[in-house]
Amino acid sequence: MPTRESGTIVAAHGRHFLLQPDSCFAHPLLRAVTRGKRNDYACGDRVAFRRVSAEEAVIEMLTPRTTLLYRADTVREKLIAANVDLTVIVTAPQPSFSPEVLTRCLVAAESQGIDALIVLNKWDLPERDDALARLMPFARAGYPVITLTAHESVAPLAERLTARHSVLVGQSGMGKSTIVNALVPEAQARTGAISRALNSGRHTTTFTRLYPLRDGWIIDSPGLQRFGLAHVAETALATYFPEFRPFLGQCRFRDCTHDEKTPGCAIAAAVADGAIAAERWQHYRTIRLELRAVRKWR
Repeated sequence: MPTRESGTIVAAHGRHFLLQPDSCFAHPLLRAVTRGKRNDYACGDRVAFRRVSAEEAVIEMLTPRTTLLYRADTVREKLIAANVDLTVIVTAPQPSFSPEVLTRCLVAAESQGIDALIVLNKWDLPERDDALARLMPFARAGYPVITLTAHESVAPLAERLTARHSVLVGQSGMGKSTIVNALVPEAQARTGAISRALNSGRHTTTFTRLYPLRDGWIIDSPGLQRFGLAHVAETALATYFPEFRPFLGQCRFRDCTHDEKTPGCAIAAAVADGAIAAERWQHYRTIRLELRAVRKWR
């Protein structure tokens, strides 16, 4: 039987993966599958595997993760990236981004203890000031926001990625691919080969891919339009809003749900005083009701 080896999943699409063995970084990547129907592996995962040929392997075991960024609804989970310490959420003036989807990405990162950075790309567009104004509630909450035009320079972002294990997420059309191609010049040339390797020759555009950077790496993920949070506990949700934390424990009732109809709610009072953005509070209430419905459904 072949010796068990260790490596990192550097590309993933469904039940098809590409592995980078620890033993030989100059060696071509290995195409890999899992035993049975298991597919709960993510790009960035550390795994144990056995080779079945010079180019193929079978994943046998998962090394414990430090973090896992993923989204979930009542039916399924979608793993995005494992073992990351920074989530970079890309927005743009056009097409218009959804602040609620942005909040959901941030909640998922907060629930895993992953740092977050918001990028406003396409800074050369005339709608940039309006887009930046829409990001101010997030900046007030403590999230760093940087601006750039990826087809000109990604320097403001690149300097923040040194020695970090990062993942790029965002809605479709925000310019993530342009950012990746600027950070990793050879990325575009690899896309076709990766697609063929992941999906047995059929063209694949929706896969995650890990690229090495200086003293770290970055994972590029497919564009998204929704971000389910069915895996987040309703009772912990308020703690994943950084601007709420100074007021938690100050409500009249210990089991306060921080709704506008709850008397003596410190969060509602902070919103009325302008200490918390009303939009972010509305996002919290929308997600909380969704999580309550998920709990009843289950």
